[in-house]
Amino acid sequence: MAEGGDDTAGIREDPVAGIERNDGYVVVSLAGELDLYNAHEVREALLECCAEAPDRLVVDLSAVKFIDSTALGVLIEARTRLANRRGFLLAAPGLETRRALEISGLDRHFSVHDSLDAALSASL
Repeated sequence: MAEGGDDTAGIREDPVAGIERNDGYVVVSLAGELDLYNAHEVREALLECCAEAPDRLVVDLSAVKFIDSTALGVLIEARTRLANRRGFLLAAPGLETRRALEISGLDRHFSVHDSLDAALSASL
């Protein structure tokens, strides 16, 4: 291991896999393990997108393998920053992510959709 290096640096993937902006909506694709160590990157990307005030901001969770309470808190904060909170949608959570949303009770507070297409076509 290199001096001062992190032996997981090469293993961890970028938590923000992509941001797609279209007319009136933004899709933020998240990936990998979302936790205390990278929540700041997710927060920065989501708050930047919220500041653009899109009609709909969809967080694509299809590539997320794990999400901890810190990252769940980031989702809550981002939703509060969006002018139209009903326009903040979660899409395609995998089994582990869905379980975290259910255990925390957040599945009752967020608009959660089974697929990205369902989130994009949902009525607000």
